[in-house]
Amino acid sequence: MPELPEVETVRRGLLPVMEGQKIIHADIRREGLRWPFPERMAARLNGARVLGLRRRSKYILADLSTDETLIIHLGMSGRMLISAENHAEIAKHDHVVFDLENGARITFNDTRRFGMMDLCATNKVTQHRMIAGLGPEPLSNDFSEPVLVAALKGRNMPIKSALLDQKIVAGLGNIYVCEVLFRAKVNPLQKAGKIPANRVGELVPHIRQVLDEAINSGGSSLKDYRQADGELGYFQHAFRVYGREGLPCTEIGCDGQIVRIVQSGRSTFYCAQCQR
Repeated sequence: MPELPEVETVRRGLLPVMEGQKIIHADIRREGLRWPFPERMAARLNGARVLGLRRRSKYILADLSTDETLIIHLGMSGRMLISAENHAEIAKHDHVVFDLENGARITFNDTRRFGMMDLCATNKVTQHRMIAGLGPEPLSNDFSEPVLVAALKGRNMPIKSALLDQKIVAGLGNIYVCEVLFRAKVNPLQKAGKIPANRVGELVPHIRQVLDEAINSGGSSLKDYRQADGELGYFQHAFRVYGREGLPCTEIGCDGQIVRIVQSGRSTFYCAQCQR
């Protein structure tokens, strides 16, 4: 499932094409994806101008001139693809198609149909069921060492699980938490509330660094993910631990190897020698 860097990369790709443009025609080709689409979705989108594109956690938010916001989640296999001209025939899994006044076409393609789209009054987006309760954005000023220390205080869950909790910090997913914990040399099994405050604080710059590097690389392309222009992301080539089970540890001077365990149904990769 696309994580924060992938969603941010898609948003940035859509920005110069969609922002300020009017949706001339919205072609809604099925009743819904993971959940049903909102009532009269096409009618509410037709003629609306996209005033801005922002991101909250793993959601893309398109603020419209109609005082509504289109909320988009890519799910496991969703892709937002741009066609500038000579548009191809609409494919089987092209479920939502936007034709813009500049001639561009934006297509939401989702093979597994775990994505979602919804419309919400812009002034009530923070109250939407998918947005309400989300923790701070890890790249924002709302996220800091004291904030993370306070959020993890007394938590009995493993630190890996705590960082995946969207109420503690928004947008982090399995891949990047593995990479963060490796760089910080924190064992993913360690209880979050038992980690000294100074060690918790050290996670914050690592989180920001990993996310920045991933965004600058266009995200990580595993299975279905593509950028808005159809290109692959490249951060997977910089993985230090994720997906490297059985390979030597990448830390200089460490003779350990990367192991894989399962936590809450998800694969965790770490070096048992470095991350104690």
